[in-house]
Order: sequence, then structure tokens, then C-alpha cells
Amino acid sequence: MTRISVLPGDDTTNGWSRIMPSRTPHEALSGDIKADWVVVGAGYAGLAAARRLGETRPNDKVVLLEAQEAGEGASGRNSGFAIDLPHNVGSSMEELEHSHKYMRLARAAVAHLQGMVDRHDIACDWAVRGKYHAAVSQQGTAQVLEPLAKELDALGETYRWVDAQDLQAEIATPHFHAAVYTPGNVLMNPAALTRGLADTMPANVTVHEHTPVTEVDYHNGVHLTTPGGSVMAPKMIIGVNGFAEKFGFFKNQLLVFAAHASLSRQLTADEQAAMGSVENWGLTPANAFAGITMRYTADHRILIRQDIHFKPDFRIADAKRTEVRGNHQRLFLERFPMLPQVTMEHTWTGFICLSRNDAPGFGQVAGNVYAAVCQNAVGVTKGTIGGILAADMATGQDNPLIADMVSLGTPQSLPPRPFLDLGVRAKMAWEIWRARAEA
Repeated sequence: MTRISVLPGDDTTNGWSRIMPSRTPHEALSGDIKADWVVVGAGYAGLAAARRLGETRPNDKVVLLEAQEAGEGASGRNSGFAIDLPHNVGSSMEELEHSHKYMRLARAAVAHLQGMVDRHDIACDWAVRGKYHAAVSQQGTAQVLEPLAKELDALGETYRWVDAQDLQAEIATPHFHAAVYTPGNVLMNPAALTRGLADTMPANVTVHEHTPVTEVDYHNGVHLTTPGGSVMAPKMIIGVNGFAEKFGFFKNQLLVFAAHASLSRQLTADEQAAMGSVENWGLTPANAFAGITMRYTADHRILIRQDIHFKPDFRIADAKRTEVRGNHQRLFLERFPMLPQVTMEHTWTGFICLSRNDAPGFGQVAGNVYAAVCQNAVGVTKGTIGGILAADMATGQDNPLIADMVSLGTPQSLPPRPFLDLGVRAKMAWEIWRARAEA
């Protein structure tokens, strides 16, 4: 039996959910039940896996357990990008083939989510708006954007090179040197999307929120204990990202980072005019650790995401968020000096899971357990397709995309702690210093 002593501890600061109407969560599990399948984690991976099981096994009983509420964990706290392309690709034939596999997987995920949004009328500001991959410095342009453009040419992908003057006209800030714009990215409110997916499950899928798993026994099927009851099932799919280690899988293979974001108050009509009445847009940085992810939302708010640091205990103090908000306010004013009265209304933290070699935690991890974890900070698409394919693998469905997913490899082993902590923090400090021109 495995006891799970560290549980998700996210607070109520998530700006994406705080700007939405309140929602009644699904009832917590009460009593002891049996099911044909149990899925743990109502993030993108768990939601996709449970839905896929419900659709392909309509006579089976599927139970989905979520420790918190749908939309309040990592899946509802990201920047709201469904990314269809790799940020940076290589030039060798092997690297290009890897990119083709990535795009097949990502675009299958986007198509699936688009179908769910359309079919169930999920109100999440879903918009195919593309994205800008931008560099602040000439060095970043030369080292990241120019190679990216060449490889997009080699992949046969559509893109647009945007110089500083045109970029300022399109996103209302003079801060950037250049950008590569690609049209396939989708923007959305991630908390609204996650809620909507959880609330539109097939009839044979039961969702229990506020139901953390505290113990798990893998003998004779799977027996999960929760504060209010238990679930017994022959097979399980876990979509718990960095918490997979707590369930006994991918030990010493996963890296957990805290990522902070802030969302401004809504801009007034005059402030929108000061920006030039630009439409909603999304921007990712040439360097993810030194740079800043930004969005201008459909309801006229500006998102700033910056400050990523190693946090394997999944906990952040309120004092840290206060510090982050002040820093985000400063960064905002540097980029939008024409908006001096606009303040950051919400600041929150989400936890992302990375592997040393950017590989997912995917596949059959025990005789009766399958996993779709470690999305390497591209959770909307990688999590969604990982969940779908984990369900197909578990049920023996013939899906050619499973081979693409398996080809991405498995997470490499990490040094033991405390050497790991020292190494990760030193590497991040070096990366931020090396790319300081992109801050």
C-alpha cells in the first residue's frame, strides 16, 4: 500500500476562475464504490482519458477523482495557449521528423478540444488567434527567431515574420525586436475550458471533486482510499503530473516548478483606445525562463507570466506572491507606459512538471496502471492527447498516434537530492543570466 502524504494545496487566487461566475462542483466521493475504470486527476490529461474511456467503453463505469475543483489546479492556471507547433526546432532530419510527430499529436489535441467546445458550447473565449514568438534583443532574434523561421520553412509551415514596427502596431508595445507569428495557436480561458470539459462528460463517467487520494493499493486491481470513501477498479489511468511520484511512478524523474502569473483589471474604453484598439493576442518569449509570456484577452485584460523557479514541495508562501505581483506590475508598465493607471488585479501560482530530456511520462507503468503525466509546460495540447492515447492504449484501441507518443521517449533519471536542487538552481541562474537581454 502506498500512502500519499503530499496533496495539492492550491489556493483561491487563480485569476482565470475569479473573473468567472461561481460554479457548483461535483459531489465529493462518499462511501465505497466499484467501477470498471478509475482516472485520477481532472486536468487536461485526466479529463481526456475519462472522456475517451466513456466514449469507447459505453457500457463500462468510469470514475474520475479530482483532489480540488476542476479548473483550480495546474490546468486552469496556465496562460491559456493551445500550442500546435514546437517553440524551437532543430535542422537535422531526425529533429524535423520529431517535430512532425509533435505537430500530429498537438493538432489532434486541438481538433479534439475544438470539437468539445463546439459540441457542448463551452464558454471559454476559445479563439484561433495564432501567437507571436518574440525576442526582445537582436541577439535573441538571431539565435532563436531566425533559426525557427528556417525550420518552419523546412517543415512547410505557414508563418509571418514581424519586425519591431509592425509588432508594435499589432500588440501595442515597442518592447520587442521581432517576432515569428504562426496562425494555428488557440487562446482561451483555461479554467473555463477545464470546468466545461469536466461538466460535459459522457453519462457513464462520474466525476468526484474535492476527493483527494490518500492511499492506493495496486494488488488485485486498484484500491484507492479517499477521505470520504474508496474506489475499487481493475485498471487506473493517472493524470496527476508532478504528483505521479507520490503514487509510486517516475520516481526521481520529474522536476516540479512554480510558475507565476498576473491578470490586470479590465481596461476602460479610453485605455483600449490608448493601445490602438488592437484585438486579443498571445505572445511567448524566445527564452521561457528569462522572458515573459503575455496575452491581451478578449475581455480587455493583460496577462503577465514571469518568474519560474524550482519548487518540488508544491507550496508557495503568500509573501512570494506579493513580491511577484509587484514585479509583474513593474514589467507591465515597462511594456505599456501608455497605461499608467492599470493595475494587476489577480496574481497566482501554478505548478508545472518538466523532465530532464523533455519526454512525457506516458504509457503502461504497471500491470494495471497507465499514465499521462509530465507535459513539459505545454499542458493543454500534450495533456489532452496524452490522456486520449493512454485510454486507447489501456483499452487496446488501434491508434497510430500512440507510436508517435511512445517515440518521444521517457523521462531520464535525475541526480539525488540535495545535489538535484543545487544543480537545477545553478542551471536556471545561469540560463537567466545568459539570456538576460530577453528579460
